[in-house]
Amino acid sequence: MIRNYIKTAYRSLVKNKGFTILNVLGLSLGLASCLLIIFYVVDELSYDRYNTKADRIYRVNEDLKLGENNVLYAVCMPPLAQTLKSEFPYVENTVRLKNAGSHHVKKGTETILENNMAFADPSLFDVFTLPMISGSPQTALAEPNSVVLTESTAKKYFTSTNVVGKTLTFDNQNAYKITGVIKDIPRTSHFNFDFFISMSTFPDSRSDEWLRSDYNTYVLFKSAADHKKLEAALPAFLNKYSGQQMQSQLKMNTAAFEKSGSYFRLNLTALTDIHLKSNRTGELGPNSTIQYVYIFSAIAIFILLIACVNFMNLSTARSSNRAREVGVRKVLGSPRKYLVFQFLTESILITLVATVIAFIAASALLPAFNQLSGKNMVINGQMLSWLIPALLAIILIVGSLAGAYPALFLSAFQPINVLKGKLSAGFKGGGLRSFLVVLQFSISIFLIVGTLVIHNQLNFIQNKDLGYNRSQVLIIQNAFELGNQAQTFKQEVKQIPGVDDATLTGYLPTANQKNTSIFFKDASFDQKKALFPQTWEVDADYIKTLDMKMAAGRSFSSEMLTDSSAIIINEAAAKFLGLDDPLNKPLYRSNGGEQVVSNSKEYHIIGVVKDFNFASLRDVVSPMVLVMGHNNGALSIRMNAKNIPVLLSQIKDKWSGLSNVQMNFSFMDQDFEAIYKAEQRAGAVSIVFTSLALIIACLGLFGLAAYAAEQRTKEIGIRKVLGASVSAITTMLSFDFIKLVFIAILIALPAGWYLMNKWLQDFAYRVNIQWWELALAGFMAILIAIITIGFQSVKAALSNPVESLRSE
Repeated sequence: MIRNYIKTAYRSLVKNKGFTILNVLGLSLGLASCLLIIFYVVDELSYDRYNTKADRIYRVNEDLKLGENNVLYAVCMPPLAQTLKSEFPYVENTVRLKNAGSHHVKKGTETILENNMAFADPSLFDVFTLPMISGSPQTALAEPNSVVLTESTAKKYFTSTNVVGKTLTFDNQNAYKITGVIKDIPRTSHFNFDFFISMSTFPDSRSDEWLRSDYNTYVLFKSAADHKKLEAALPAFLNKYSGQQMQSQLKMNTAAFEKSGSYFRLNLTALTDIHLKSNRTGELGPNSTIQYVYIFSAIAIFILLIACVNFMNLSTARSSNRAREVGVRKVLGSPRKYLVFQFLTESILITLVATVIAFIAASALLPAFNQLSGKNMVINGQMLSWLIPALLAIILIVGSLAGAYPALFLSAFQPINVLKGKLSAGFKGGGLRSFLVVLQFSISIFLIVGTLVIHNQLNFIQNKDLGYNRSQVLIIQNAFELGNQAQTFKQEVKQIPGVDDATLTGYLPTANQKNTSIFFKDASFDQKKALFPQTWEVDADYIKTLDMKMAAGRSFSSEMLTDSSAIIINEAAAKFLGLDDPLNKPLYRSNGGEQVVSNSKEYHIIGVVKDFNFASLRDVVSPMVLVMGHNNGALSIRMNAKNIPVLLSQIKDKWSGLSNVQMNFSFMDQDFEAIYKAEQRAGAVSIVFTSLALIIACLGLFGLAAYAAEQRTKEIGIRKVLGASVSAITTMLSFDFIKLVFIAILIALPAGWYLMNKWLQDFAYRVNIQWWELALAGFMAILIAIITIGFQSVKAALSNPVESLRSE
């Protein structure tokens, strides 16, 4: 029986090639798009799940509120990890990681700058699943000056993984003994280091300070332990160990501190939530956001829904073509359930063919999609283990759902009515079909609105006045390599024609280097009057080089010795402090230690710089304090040259005269774009899939228009004989469809405006959704519908009435 269903279904599909091609093409596009998005979503959700103990690992975070200042940290105090392990019996182990920054590693006569280094506790390999190729996991990081390499790093320096016992020299002075080699860390990890240096190498790691945060701290719970139990115990635990230091530094205990409206708290984040749900200060790498997982998942569902709607609409629209077949079958005694099975078989067969084509297309397009989304996904055995069952489920579910209504609709025909020709056919009389067209275009219009808003927001980010000029600024990233000669290099570079100015500091609006300090408004050191700003060490050329604007006062001057105790604040800091005229007002900086007063310094405000964005545009500009200092982190060069390559060559020559280390550089505008790479990729992906959704919707509309024109062939012939013009017939045929598109516009535009407005709320600086964006989305939908329907309508209107009325 099943074989007969398949054979009959095959014959029917081959007989109606146009219908079959439209359905297969629509479903293939929809399923291919869906598969690509599924790959993306699964990849995002798989972060850190390679760890066999992932469900028991949590990171400890720190939340600090001081006065009106709020900071969320992904790092904690040095002694926390060991104290948690010894204090709570349900904690199996703990481990600390600390980014070790950049170091030069010697390879023969060559020196390579390595950026992916971290200090780690010996318990690293007990907590995380990092399989060791050679060496002992228990002792690899036990001794100072020991280092564990990843497999690719070992091969990079020694062309072999059998390197335990050998040494590497860092920065031409420190020798590190290789004590282990691990397999490369999976790409889906929230940290991805190439070198793990023993934590005992770093003297600060043994500090007992409880009011300083530097270490990413992870807790491994024992099996069946409840992490909420530890979270509930953390307030008392923190008060026990930090209370005394808080009393000495802030002159109040924890209770008084919290009573004043401030707080100092610890909390936990599940390891598998870090990549998508954490965006704190001190993250070990750039994270994504769960928001894009939701957005792309919704787009996948929408596209699949549009493809299914196409199938249902086309199947019911050609009902008159199958009506006599159903009538004859019923007269000959075929039960309704057999007819339902027959039509479902056709539906599943179409879905099967479409799924195979979709899988081939998705596989072929995966490299291009990787480039678009910034991923590096591959279809391997692990992916196929869940993909094949998922595809089989898609074939059955989509085939059954898409075919259920047409099967029930067609099998319900009464043979007496069908054989008498009383069946309503074509586009007219299809109430559900009209509803589905409205649904289809509502989704398409909503996607157009979303794409336009995302594009405009990204364009706004690219062109917003940031408070500094990022154009034509070259950044020498490793100026610190020059040591005491960094100032010499700066002065030599400033003499090169085409260089306007240069500033020497690692604190830049587009850099990751951040630093906070506590300032008090007066000498009483009242924490209610505390300021907790970003505090950057800059030189006298900083404001001028970055083309920042002063709102009041002046910039630093190297000729004024008193500027060593001078500061420049931004407008946000002045507003926070409530100072209408902040010039020459004092601020007291706490440098920590046992006593705030004896470890503090008085500064005077010499200027107010206009607010500039030094973090994401998702955040409001927060208070900033610039202090005069010596920081050789990077050299930023303001250029005005037309021939950048020649100028760059001259700068490299100056560098080579002072150092044999390779000069690493970037351009500030490129660094800025990298900050918003996730948004740019999301915008590009949404444009591609919105376009595909529109194409799929148009395929369905094209098919419906063709069948509607086919069912009204005789009516069109009679109207032409009676003198109707081509334009009148075209308008008549198009009106039914355009009316539905207008209804879809009325539904989709308010929904699009509301939901995209909510998305924009995540940005502190954002565009307002303009009326013309909504109008453009509606106009595009109407134009696309007219073009799609118009071809079939004009074709039908131009047909010869003699052909259609010959049999009458």
